[in-house]
Amino acid sequence: MIGANGGIGGDSGERAETGPESDAHDAAPDVDEAQTERISREPDADDARTARLTRATESEPRADAVAPEPDADLERAADSKSTADEVVGSGTSTKLAADAEAARGTESVSDAEPVNEVATHAGPAADADPTTAAPSAGSDLDAPDDSVAPVETFTAPAVDPGEVKTEVMSVVRVEPPAAQSPEEPPTTVVAPPRSITPPSQSRPQQAQPQSQTPPPSEPRPLNADPVPADRAGGSGRSTGVKVAIGAAAALAVGILAYGVDYAMSSDQVPRGVSVAGVDVGGMNPADAEAMLRTELGPRVQQPVEVRAGDARAQVVPEQAGLGIDWSATLDRAGAQPLNPVTRLTSLFSHREIGVVSTSDEAALAAAVEGLRPQVDRAPVEGGIAFDGPTPTGVSPRAGQALDAEGAASALAEQWAAVGGVEVPVNVAPVAVTQDGVDRALRDIATPAAAADVTVTGKDGKSAVLRRNDIGAVLTFAPDGSGGLAPGYNVDAAAALLAPQLAPTEVKPKDATFSFAGGSPKVVPSVTGNVVEWHKTLGGLPDLLAAPGDRSVAAVYEAKEPELTTAAADKLGIREVVSEYTTGGFEYASGVNIRLAAAEINGALVKPGGTFSLNGHTGTRGAAEGYVESGIINNGRPDKAVGGGISQLATTLYNASYFAGMKDAGHTEHSYYISRYPAAREATVFDGAIDLQFTNTAPTGVVIEAVGTSSDVTVRFWGTKSVEVESIAGERYADTSPNTVNLPKGDGCVPSGGAKGFTTSDTRVISDHKTGEEISRHTRTVKYDPVPIVKCE
Repeated sequence: MIGANGGIGGDSGERAETGPESDAHDAAPDVDEAQTERISREPDADDARTARLTRATESEPRADAVAPEPDADLERAADSKSTADEVVGSGTSTKLAADAEAARGTESVSDAEPVNEVATHAGPAADADPTTAAPSAGSDLDAPDDSVAPVETFTAPAVDPGEVKTEVMSVVRVEPPAAQSPEEPPTTVVAPPRSITPPSQSRPQQAQPQSQTPPPSEPRPLNADPVPADRAGGSGRSTGVKVAIGAAAALAVGILAYGVDYAMSSDQVPRGVSVAGVDVGGMNPADAEAMLRTELGPRVQQPVEVRAGDARAQVVPEQAGLGIDWSATLDRAGAQPLNPVTRLTSLFSHREIGVVSTSDEAALAAAVEGLRPQVDRAPVEGGIAFDGPTPTGVSPRAGQALDAEGAASALAEQWAAVGGVEVPVNVAPVAVTQDGVDRALRDIATPAAAADVTVTGKDGKSAVLRRNDIGAVLTFAPDGSGGLAPGYNVDAAAALLAPQLAPTEVKPKDATFSFAGGSPKVVPSVTGNVVEWHKTLGGLPDLLAAPGDRSVAAVYEAKEPELTTAAADKLGIREVVSEYTTGGFEYASGVNIRLAAAEINGALVKPGGTFSLNGHTGTRGAAEGYVESGIINNGRPDKAVGGGISQLATTLYNASYFAGMKDAGHTEHSYYISRYPAAREATVFDGAIDLQFTNTAPTGVVIEAVGTSSDVTVRFWGTKSVEVESIAGERYADTSPNTVNLPKGDGCVPSGGAKGFTTSDTRVISDHKTGEEISRHTRTVKYDPVPIVKCE
């Protein structure tokens, strides 16, 4: 049994009993005492030296190896119950004791019970008795027990019961001497295993070959002199040579394999290469091209999916002018790589190189433009839409426009790729988020359309803005922060409400002029009393958000007319300023002339104001009572509803001409009409050709227009301030008419034709009181010949 302080078979603090020292010395005559003394003289050796000692010990044969036959010394030691102490480590002595029970313990092995023998190894002596050893020089057998670490033992498993051998490996923990740092950990020393054969099974004692169990070599301190070359072990050199030979062989095999692989594949497409999903790696170029033509050739006639943003479309490569350059495609794969690493990795890698395309730029550009109807779209800003009384949110959607240049490039490069082509688009962002739409719908639009709004007026009348009409009043626009800002259109609301309260209002009326007595008289103006809608609906946002009653009283205010009685009296409408009369029109034209004359009769042109004939009469169609009559269409006589008004226009133009009005725009007929003065006439056409003039006088002008069955007269009433003279120019540059043959029917109006010519008119304006000339202006006009029209 191992004592608490490292002794064997004794109590704590007792010294172990030892056998005769002479027997121990005789049993180990070859112990290198000098080496042992060197170890003893190095009490400061560090843990690294102890670790080397441990590794040297561990290099001995393991306990499970076949042990040599026990020698005579071992059995003699067991029979005499001898004990031994062995000094191991840097000046630290380990007490080892054996008692008389050791031999009897060995005998018990024969009964299949393993026996532990405590043994230490002190040196390289090959013949040393494993159970005894001489103490090293300077060792102290009487050292305190606490300087010796407990001995740990390991027992090998039992072997064949017919020949039981037990090997014991002792592990001695060496405590650091006092000189060492207390922080350094203790050193564990593993003693070499020894074999023990039970006496009952032992063989006759005889000398055993020393080569069966080589003695462990003594561990050398870290600071010891290098081992001489003639003493160094040969196993390290042998292992190094073997490794070098193996590496050289592997390198030679690799180089040979590389050379064979390169020679066999040098004229092939690099491994791992595919073209548009077709694997051609490792094939010779001719076979690769043949396969590509077979696999990819038909694709030029098959539709290719084009992805543009979130839009999808298709393009047929052949129609887009796209094809495959077979040689250039294979050239893109490159040659076989020389780098051995690249060649090795190509066995496990894949490289898609795509096709090299041929293209017809014009056809490709046309194909790209053909994608726009399916790809391009304007952005949809988030908003609120009303379907009757029900508001709905309009989800925002960014717009996109095809990047034509990028799309053409992508199609040319990727059309053969598996999975289609992704083409670029330019995105037009939106300002409103979906959350902004949802908030506006929930918090503003839905409450606004929940109920009608009522406006109460005079005499118990009221106007109602119904839920169905809220969408015309409530609008939304981006607020710049991702949301929607509401807008309240009061004018739109007033347009819906005003007609309902119109009977309660008095409309203002301008002062007018009457010619009942043969001279103009002022008809007094009327001051109105109307609803002021902006004041009435000033609280519209609150009304549309109110959960309960939604009614408000109309606010009425007086409203003056644009032309009051006093203002009309100051216009100076007192005398005829100018007058002009024309006649000779047919019946249908007379109907139209009289209708238009009634429209402009009594029209006031204030100082600085501009009069427009088309603007004053409005549309001149069948609904207004106008009939079909003659016109000039593309230089030829024709008919249309409202024809003949040009005679009123010529009459009005001459009245303004002699009143001294400024010409603000007029157009002569394309050919001359004999009932009009040359270069001093005008034509009009509903919505296309107008007659306008501006009143430059300091007083107003009132137009009087009177039509009869044979003529029409236009007078300008005001204050005469100028005199106007017209000087007609000579006619020159005559042109002869051509002949036009038309089929008989309603569309053909025969004409004898007339010559064309060029002439002019000069207007001279003078002061009415002084006669001093104010201005002189000449206008030159070229008339086309009237064609000879024959209806055949």
